[in-house]
Amino acid sequence: MSADALADGITRFLAHLRDERRLSPLTARHYRRDLESFAAACRGTGIGAWREVTSGEVRSWLAARHRQGLSPRSLQRGLSAVRSLYRYLLREGLAGHDPAAEVRAPRVRRRLPATLDVDETARLLDAAPAERDDSLACRDRALFELVYGSGLRLAEVAALDVADVAGGSAELRVLGKGARTRVVPVGRHARAALQVWLHHRHGLAGVEQPALFVSRRGGRLSHRAIQQRLTALARRRGLDRPVHPHMLRHAFATHLLESSGDLRAVQELLGHADIGTTQIYTHLDFQHLAEVYDRAHPRARLKNK
Repeated sequence: MSADALADGITRFLAHLRDERRLSPLTARHYRRDLESFAAACRGTGIGAWREVTSGEVRSWLAARHRQGLSPRSLQRGLSAVRSLYRYLLREGLAGHDPAAEVRAPRVRRRLPATLDVDETARLLDAAPAERDDSLACRDRALFELVYGSGLRLAEVAALDVADVAGGSAELRVLGKGARTRVVPVGRHARAALQVWLHHRHGLAGVEQPALFVSRRGGRLSHRAIQQRLTALARRRGLDRPVHPHMLRHAFATHLLESSGDLRAVQELLGHADIGTTQIYTHLDFQHLAEVYDRAHPRARLKNK
């Protein structure tokens, strides 16, 4: 047995996530951080093996993290990591029970995601005359048209290669969370913007560079650079609040649901494994309808006497 059975169990579990479940490196880092924190708490009580952990240790760890100021969402994520670890340990015969099975984390108050309305989105994406011959402006427009037009995540659009959009197809195959592949539509605005960008791209990227979206130095555009470019673009367009790439994905889902009402289709296009995740957009849709009602219905608001 390893000198540190707790660390050995985490290492084997993370290898399982990487090799069998094909979880993203970012998700694996979250699991590692939470589980190493839990293992340290267990060692502090004299526990040296995962079989020895009881529900009391799990509750004490969550309580300590709560006192440290962690949010209910972070506590839920940590508890989920421990449960996932024990599912693996039980399967491998490395534990006899799951001490986290009956432990409940604080309930997370579900917040509606920030999004953009149709007018704000058009103002953000429509090209200004001065930008039409600027290579980086053309790149940004193609990138953000694609995020909004196809509902892509930041990581998904950053990972695209030129080969993925070859031929100007109206469809795009995307590798999403959990290594799940989905096919999304590419609208005419995004296709037109991509065509313009591909013309400019030759002046920035080397022949051996596969990335679709590259920086001025020719390397693949980073997540941080994409976020910074969108923030700067929103400021130039006069939007009076911070805008981040996921807001364009939210806008895609909200506008599509408002027009079609087809929740299942939106789930497929977003790549959500659970339709419960997609249902947040029904709340956004109702919020929109409520605002229309408040503005338009003669009985919606009481007049001041």
